[in-house]
Amino acid sequence: MAREQITEKQGETQKEQAFPSLERSRLFSVAPMLDWTDRHYRVFARQLSRHALLYTEMVTTGAIIHGKGDYLAYSEAEHPLALQLGGSNPADLAHCARLAEQRGYDEVNINVGCPSDRVQNGRFGACLMAEPQLVADCVKAMQDAVSIPVTVKSRIGIDDMDSYPFLVDFVSTISEAGCDTFIVHARKAWLSGLSPKENREIPQLDYPRVYQLKKDFPNLHIGINGGIKTLDEMQGHLEHVDSVMVGREAYQNPYLLAEVDAALYGMDTAMPSRRAVVEAMFPYIEAELAAGARLNHISRHMLGLFNGQTGGRRWRRYLSENAHKPGAGLEVMEEALALTEYRPE
Repeated sequence: MAREQITEKQGETQKEQAFPSLERSRLFSVAPMLDWTDRHYRVFARQLSRHALLYTEMVTTGAIIHGKGDYLAYSEAEHPLALQLGGSNPADLAHCARLAEQRGYDEVNINVGCPSDRVQNGRFGACLMAEPQLVADCVKAMQDAVSIPVTVKSRIGIDDMDSYPFLVDFVSTISEAGCDTFIVHARKAWLSGLSPKENREIPQLDYPRVYQLKKDFPNLHIGINGGIKTLDEMQGHLEHVDSVMVGREAYQNPYLLAEVDAALYGMDTAMPSRRAVVEAMFPYIEAELAAGARLNHISRHMLGLFNGQTGGRRWRRYLSENAHKPGAGLEVMEEALALTEYRPE
């Protein structure tokens, strides 16, 4: 996508009202991250960006169908919101997609990128790249069941199946089943010998391969993911692909999200201060504590908010040492905030 096109689209967004359209929000998204992008994090992220598309953690079809908890719970403030599913049974995925639509999710995404052993043992995640027809069958079943978009998140390849023709065949097979949106992590996955953490760092990033995919499939929405840390990098990628997805950086340095609405969506609203972001969370925190949640389950997602700022280390330490204590409430957040403004004599 050329910078001129980005500017033109940014101008259009000035007309948007309560929520941007899903397609426009997809320009920038926060990656689904297990144990990180839970519903508390997503409410926090929404205080920073109104436009970013947020994803749930990957939820397995088995958990939704057979689990005792409500794995589809979320807050209305999180929209636009996509549910990421893990599974390989077309009927189960279709059933869960239908439940997601009924619950009001804006999109359902199938995980074809996670390389962990536990995921492989369940026959979903990155190992499914070796079975493109099965993924196509899953997508088709899901699309037949719902009217919301069904999308795919994958790697560029797995193990020794990492040639560009392999990736083209994978995308071709699934797009023929009706999927028109692919978010591609620009690393291949090693399914044995590397941990999930190593799979996020050791395989070489190959951004040009994802760029080429967009050239060869101009009618598909091709998003890019993997190792993206700055707004300049995002703008650079958007000259070649349709969208960017950011994972660890959006979590570890969350204030990055506060810049996204102006830089990528062209919104002229002022960036919220870090203090304002924390205070905007107070009603949610109060309601969650009253419902039985523990403060540290929410505050743990906010530890990086003051990274690089005066008092940032004191903020992290105070929350880490106090938010887990029984009965910890808003006073802990207020005291931690006060420490960010403390100036030693």
